[in-house]
Amino acid sequence: MVRLTLELIAKSLNQKNRRDESLAQHMRKTTHLKLSNKNIDIIDDLSLCKNLNVLYLYDNQIRQIHNLDFASNLRHLYLQNNCISRIENLSSLIKLEKLYLGGNYITVVEGLENLEELRELHIESQQLPLGEKLLFDPRSLHSLAKSLSVLNISNNNIDEVSDLAVLENLFHLIAVDNQLNHVKDLEFVVSVWFKLSKLELNGNPVCHKPKYRDRVILQSKTLESLDGKEIKEMERRFLMNWKASRDARRKNRAESTLNENASYSHFDDSDFEHPHFPIYYFPSSKEKSNIAFGPEARRSHTRESQVTIQEENRAAEKISYSALKTSPTVQKELFEPHLLRQMPL
Repeated sequence: MVRLTLELIAKSLNQKNRRDESLAQHMRKTTHLKLSNKNIDIIDDLSLCKNLNVLYLYDNQIRQIHNLDFASNLRHLYLQNNCISRIENLSSLIKLEKLYLGGNYITVVEGLENLEELRELHIESQQLPLGEKLLFDPRSLHSLAKSLSVLNISNNNIDEVSDLAVLENLFHLIAVDNQLNHVKDLEFVVSVWFKLSKLELNGNPVCHKPKYRDRVILQSKTLESLDGKEIKEMERRFLMNWKASRDARRKNRAESTLNENASYSHFDDSDFEHPHFPIYYFPSSKEKSNIAFGPEARRSHTRESQVTIQEENRAAEKISYSALKTSPTVQKELFEPHLLRQMPL
């Protein structure tokens, strides 16, 4: 175990730079401390370093962020590749601009509520439990909404970035080697990031979706580079013209559909309530051809004609009644006899 103490700092300092100053005097003037890769696991009291601007503590064994309350002037803090599991005790670092926490064991981005000057947050490649992804505390995101311009969240099993839409001043997002899979999710966030210039998403499933690059470019007027490839003005202009042409075709099709539907609007629904049924007519005796018969033949023919006419009338009634009976519309109207009487039988 190695504790970060003033004695350890004194050993790492160049004696020539100190001249005749005491350690305390030198600590008060120190603005940069480089203590990386020294197997440090505990940060001790460094309150003498009140003017510290940059602190390098990467590649150590630090498990907890503490004893930094003194560093109200600290602007850059390098803590990557340690054993930190939680972001905490940073509320006093009100001037902090860059925070490097990559390669730790952090599962939730939190504890950043007071860091209103933070411009860069690097929290890539966390050692997460199997199947889990890096999460974001909404309180911290809202606190960083107006200040954060660079965010590195690579290799953290992240499958959506819609929560990051509140970061209105985001300029550069690095989110390579995650699980982003939905183009619509990306289209939404890039459309509200009005200052986004660089977007890096290599290694995500979404990069293999059809027209992924085209759709992302169309949603952002400020994006200059996507996945390390420059977006040229000619490419953006071509895509915008293509989109305008496609939207025009869709609008014409929609208008054609509306006009087609409107062409049927002059029909009254009542026109379809009473469908016409076929009515069968049989020729009367008067329509039969006049053939000369004898008296007996004419009387016999007259009786047969009367019988035939009666049978034909009964058959016609049966046919008409059967047609009416099998019609759903007429079945409904049988409860309204006054309507049925008006129908031609």
